[in-house]
This record gives sequence, structure tokens and C-alpha cells, in this order.
Amino acid sequence: MSLVRKTKPSIRHTIVDPRLLYGLLFVALLMRFARGGTANASYLVLAAYALFGRAQAIQALALSWLFTMLSAGVAPEASGATVGRYAVLGAAVAATIGRAAPAKGVFSISRPVLATLALGAFIVFHSILFSDVPDVSIFKAVSWTLAMASLLSAWKGLSSLERARLERQLFGGLAALLLVSVPFAFSGIGYLRNGTGFQGILNHPQALGPTAALLGAWASGRLLGLSRPRALDGALLGLCLTLVVMSQSRAAGLALAMGVASAVLLLPVVTRTPLPRLMPGLASRWALVAVVAAAIALVFVGPVLGQRLGSYIQKGSDSPSWFEIADQSRGELVDKMVANIKEEPLTGIGFGVASDPSSMVTVRDSVLGLPVSAVSEKGVLPLAVPEELGILGLLLVIIWLCPMIMRGARSGVAAFAVLATVLFTNLGESTFFSPGGMGLLYLVFFAWAVTGSHNNVRGSKRG
Repeated sequence: MSLVRKTKPSIRHTIVDPRLLYGLLFVALLMRFARGGTANASYLVLAAYALFGRAQAIQALALSWLFTMLSAGVAPEASGATVGRYAVLGAAVAATIGRAAPAKGVFSISRPVLATLALGAFIVFHSILFSDVPDVSIFKAVSWTLAMASLLSAWKGLSSLERARLERQLFGGLAALLLVSVPFAFSGIGYLRNGTGFQGILNHPQALGPTAALLGAWASGRLLGLSRPRALDGALLGLCLTLVVMSQSRAAGLALAMGVASAVLLLPVVTRTPLPRLMPGLASRWALVAVVAAAIALVFVGPVLGQRLGSYIQKGSDSPSWFEIADQSRGELVDKMVANIKEEPLTGIGFGVASDPSSMVTVRDSVLGLPVSAVSEKGVLPLAVPEELGILGLLLVIIWLCPMIMRGARSGVAAFAVLATVLFTNLGESTFFSPGGMGLLYLVFFAWAVTGSHNNVRGSKRG
């Protein structure tokens, strides 16, 4: 049987048999868990898969994140991952740009994509003029711009059926990832990074926690947005909350709480839609059952739960103050960023440049010498942006971000909760503009949130 079936001849378009595509993904997964060059070649298979369409480009980028973030306890390290993920990104860009051109050869670019390209062009120009490490800033700026623009274009170009199917696949994939991680809670493999925070099958507790927070925000949004919430979503939310606490990622826990709270408090105002109509789940019998069950549980496990939460918040600190705990966790990073902002308030130090540029270790491609990796740890995104891009750069980022937030608000409760959780997570881990690690996962779901249908603001009966 042929693996390619033809549509109407006038369309000049072919549709690849899904079995071939799923086979490619299966091969890529098997290769990633192999050793040596086979693990590296798995990224090339993903890159080939990305070329088949918009949905495939999004899936490939999401899997590229997974391949990069897998724990060494469950899969060997891929020495070529740094270069491999750029191959996947390049293929995704090629796939989305190729489908942005209609039959007459004129490119159709949506406003979010155009705004992203404009912001990216500014950052590149800024990097040339003001960055302390220009080539690093330019490479990071181009990488983020292409990743964000291609994801926005890909999500926007999907039909409603394709979008719904891909949404189920991605969120279902995250749920499967968390479920597979659970057995490792009883093994040292699940705590390889620091021996205390649970990381599951990912390489860091600070990866598992935010991942669980994103999925928890989506489940929360579904519970609120449906008049007849599903018990499965409630169970999923419970699992996510448990894993967030086990990961000891306070940034993820705070982001999840603030993301869902923002959806409840801000969406009725932004969309001018009454709360009962916007979130019928609040008035459902399942909500009443949940409240009663929570009250009963607090009576029996309240003291133990309080102790657990206290330990989670303090995370080994003896300080009773939340501000002191935050200072101990991010104070040194914040002090360096503030000092740089005071010294270079107008120009900044350069996009993606570490607060102390001399401490930044840059990995370059052996062939072209491109700076494919240059880690710069930043603790607070709202400070990292003016530190790197100056006051004008901060204003332009705000101008770019505000319409995106409004689009997310019009996409529904679940979308806005996920979008807000992404942004609030970056109050503790500045990774939104770094598509090489956790930032890539954030971009995938940020783009999903801001490209949703504006009809989704109204609650529905079933998901």
C-alpha cells in the first residue's frame, strides 16, 4: 500500500500517511534512548519529521525539548544535542515559512508574527551596537525570534480540528511524562540532581516542577471553563500539585497559583463576560463536592499538610519570612542585575549576556564557530530585560507582550491560565527568551495560548 495518497490534482498537494509519521517519531524516540551517535542522530530524525507540516513542526520542537531535558538516569546524554536542537528549529522554520506563502507567491504574515519579527530585528540591531558579547547576543536573538515566530505561525495556520487534535496530543504527552515519572519517586534515579527535589525522568527538579505547573494550569482551566467538569481533569490537577511540591520548585508552585488566580480575577474584566458564564465550573456540583472534600481532608490531614507546605516553601531555610527566603534564593542574582541596570540604564549589557560576562562559558560549533550555547543564569525576567536591553528594550518588550496577553485572554480560561503560568514562572527562572532548554516548552504553549479561537471565552458543557 502506498504511503502517500494524493488529493485533488488541482491543489498540487500530497498528504503523507500518518503511519509513516508516527513511525518516524517512534524511531526518533528509540534512537534517543540509544548510546553514542545514535542518540545524536535522533535530532536529525526529528528535523526530518518537522518538514512534513505545521503540526509536525510543533511536535518536533516539543520533542526536541524532551530529548534535551531527559535525565541521564533514563537516557544517555546526547553530546550533539546542542547542535541537534538547532537542526530541528531550522526544519520547523522551513516548514512554517514554506506554508506561509499562498499560491500566488505572496507571504501572509499575521500581526503576532510580524510583531515578533520586528522585536527580533530590534534585538539583533541592539546586539550589534551595544552587546558586550555581540555574536552571542545575535545568535540568541535570531534563535528566539525564529522559534517564537515559527510557533505562532504554525499554531495560527492549523484548522480547528488539527488544533484540537494537537492540543490533546501535547497535553496528553505531558500527562504521560508525569505518570511515567511517578515510579521513580521510589528510586534514587528520580532524585539524581540534588538528592532531595524530585525530577522524575527529566534532568532537573526545576524542569519537572514547571512542567507539572503548566499541565496543572491547563487542567484547572478546563475544570473552571466547563459546566460539567471531568473527574479526570481533577485527578490530573491533583497529580500536578503533588509533583510540584515534590520537585521543591517554589517558582512553579507560585506560578501555578498566580496563573489560575489571574484567570479567575482578570478574565471577567478583560473579556467583559460575567464570571458564571465565563467559568460555569465554579457553579457545578463537582465544585461543591471538591470544596466539601477539601474541607474534610483538611480536618484530618491539615497539620501534616501545613508542615509539608512549610517545608516546601522554606526549602531548607530557617527564615520565617517569605521575603528573606526569596532573598536567599535569588538575592545575589538580583543584586548583580540591579547594579548593571544602574550602570547601563539606556543601553543594557546585551541580549542573553550573563550579569558577569567574564563568567559566561560559551560553546561554539566546531565547523562554523557559532556560539551554540552560552548559559546566563538570571533569576527574574522583569529585571533581566532592562538589564540586557535597556529602558527602550523593556518598553518594546512590553508593547509586544501586552497584545499577546489580550489575545490569550480572548482564547479562554485554560489558555489564559497557561499563559499566565508561563509568565509567572519567569519571575523565578528567567527562561522565556532562551529556547534552548525549558524556554522552548514555554514558547510552545505560549504560542498555543495566544492563537486560540476568540469564541473560547464562553464556557461550554463538555471539553
